[in-house]
Amino acid sequence: MNILFNTYPVAFDCPGGGEIQLLKSKEALEALGENVIPYDPWQPQFDQAQAVHFFSVMGGSSVFCNYVKHNRQLPLAISPILWITKETYGAGLYPVDEIRHLLHLADVLLPNSQIEAVNLAQVFGVPIEKFHPVVNGIDNFFFQEGISPDLFRQKFGIEGPFLLNVGNIEPRKNQRRLVQAVRDLGIDLVVLGNIRDRDYFNRCLEESQGCMKYLGYVPHRSELLLSAYYACELFVLPSTLETPGLSALEAAAAGAKIVLTEEGCTREYFGDFVEYVDPMSVESIRAGVEAQLGAARPVGLKEHVATHYTWRRAAEQLQEAYSRIV
Repeated sequence: MNILFNTYPVAFDCPGGGEIQLLKSKEALEALGENVIPYDPWQPQFDQAQAVHFFSVMGGSSVFCNYVKHNRQLPLAISPILWITKETYGAGLYPVDEIRHLLHLADVLLPNSQIEAVNLAQVFGVPIEKFHPVVNGIDNFFFQEGISPDLFRQKFGIEGPFLLNVGNIEPRKNQRRLVQAVRDLGIDLVVLGNIRDRDYFNRCLEESQGCMKYLGYVPHRSELLLSAYYACELFVLPSTLETPGLSALEAAAAGAKIVLTEEGCTREYFGDFVEYVDPMSVESIRAGVEAQLGAARPVGLKEHVATHYTWRRAAEQLQEAYSRIV
């Protein structure tokens, strides 16, 4: 099967989990014998494609997707990578009219969870039958044993226990409330990721009272990143939403203790293995961190993730979805 992949134009200027999902889906599908074609706007390959898979419903995506459906008349699959509820629908956070158009335009929708499908169906009036959930996966690289925590500590001169947050620095990742929650706990917060919002980053740094140690972007699928997961006392991701957060899956694969947002599909993925917090409450985040600081490492989380959330499984689910529309 020949599948054309694309996403919104500036996605890879500051890549995050959605972009990793695209690249790893391509890799896993090719391992199963499918032909994935990354879209080239300078030399469009529509004539080579049996279907098009578009990742995201960011503003501006409809130009390409409309062309696929109306001009090229190709089957269209869309991965929304979006968590929206009736409460946030009217808050002006999303281009809801364009999102509704895209969800109705697609031939099949590929959310990362069943609860994401239910929410999108209810909020935008899309038939639930149009959805075909596809899990987010975790690279086998993150399950390897024998990576020393000292690799990360020595690289950055880190001593003592620390909290770890991995993600782009932006309001959705909620680092500002996180620093407000932990700045009085006597433990450093190490943050890894690209800066998507410079003003937001500066506010986080100012309000951290010195507890926040920003170390920049650490390459994905690197021994240095894996060492960070092994070295941390606790991994914390209190985002305003996650579907479910690739860095949380990576931390789970390394056997880390995890404090995680309750917003999104996190419970569907992690069950009772992690501590959930209300991302809008500094007090809830602080309580979750304090509870896990004294807890033992979770038993069975690593095996749970390895069994249910692999890129091969995601690719098999994608094959099933494509077969519905080709």
